[in-house]
Amino acid sequence: MRNRIQILLLILAGLVLTGMIAAALAAFMERPTELTMAAGPPGSAEHRFAERLAGLLNQKKASVRIRLIPLAAGESAATRFARDHVDLAILRTDAHIPSHARSVAVLEHEVLLIIAARATQLPDVSALRGRKLAILGQDGRNESLIRQILDLYDIDATTTPLRTVPVGSRIDDLLRPGHFDFVLSFKPVSEIATSREFNTLALRMKGFSLFGLPDGAAMERKLPGLYAEVIEAGLLSGAPPIPPEDTNTVALQKILMARDDVREHDVAELMRFIFDNKADLVVPGRFASHIEPPDIDKDSTIAVHEGAVEFVNSDVKTFFDRYSDLIYLVMSIGSVVGSVGLAVFTTITRVRPVKASDRAQDLMALMDRMRQARDATTLDAVETEMEILLIDMLRGLKDGTVSADGLDAFRMVYDLARDGLARHRAALSSS
Repeated sequence: MRNRIQILLLILAGLVLTGMIAAALAAFMERPTELTMAAGPPGSAEHRFAERLAGLLNQKKASVRIRLIPLAAGESAATRFARDHVDLAILRTDAHIPSHARSVAVLEHEVLLIIAARATQLPDVSALRGRKLAILGQDGRNESLIRQILDLYDIDATTTPLRTVPVGSRIDDLLRPGHFDFVLSFKPVSEIATSREFNTLALRMKGFSLFGLPDGAAMERKLPGLYAEVIEAGLLSGAPPIPPEDTNTVALQKILMARDDVREHDVAELMRFIFDNKADLVVPGRFASHIEPPDIDKDSTIAVHEGAVEFVNSDVKTFFDRYSDLIYLVMSIGSVVGSVGLAVFTTITRVRPVKASDRAQDLMALMDRMRQARDATTLDAVETEMEILLIDMLRGLKDGTVSADGLDAFRMVYDLARDGLARHRAALSSS
């Protein structure tokens, strides 16, 4: 009964210890995952989006958190993402995409606009040859991309001067006679759809001409990072409607990227949070008004993160899939705890085998009683106890409760006791 209670207490202690360890491991594994992120210089639309995302993740106590990595002066997110071990970054698709980058979500489309005075004609892109072109941009990236596009039309930069001008420049001033013939700009769709900039421009210029890139689908195949896009009729201006009809062009995308070694579950949870909170993440009039999942086709230009594929396919993992490592670890710990507990129990509760020599002492005590016996009845009782002692001895040797230490001594004492018993019985009979 006592051993049974000890066993139950030991099992209970083992279960409590295993549960405590499992709870500690679960708390450790469920604590928020912190991912680092690089996104544009402070004040840029990308940086403001990243700040909103990081703040909202903290506010809603999401399982994934973001720590923004500050960029050095003149440093781009693409450079930092390619050079350092940064988990997330917002990159333009025309940038050099590192091999470890995987797309997570398309945050913005920036469409190419070719703007000229109202009466200007542009029968095809080759007609830009020899014209003066102004490229709106904060750095040389837009100009570099335009040069690549023009090269496909055999338009040489030596015969067609291009110049990058600040993004805030007034387009009507740039298009004044004697300045530039065309202004080329990559504009975010989020900004075009909500801003009245082009309505105001149309009023100042009494209308303007908008051109796209009619063979955008071919450009998409020839220049990785560009995508065919359509500017809907009246998107830039409603009165007069500009463009008057749907216009084909190209666009680059700004994509949230993750390193390929970021856990699938963390990326899927981040995507789920972004798409559940899209309205709160929009930078009004500037960025991320139509967030989209990435193209998960196997032939897509930019590889897609497996976590994003899991989210798009709604391949929600089961509890066992997500926590199989934890379950395996807990089972392993439980096994170790059980083994240790069993060893402790055996050490504490095990009965030390009685030595055969100790039983020899019991025989000697019976011999003293035998010598003092004055009648046959007492001798019979001693003989019975000797037989019981011998039987216990034999059983103990069999089940291990009696060790063989001193067995020769026990045998010798037992023989002496039997001989003494026989002599004492004979003596009583002759008296």
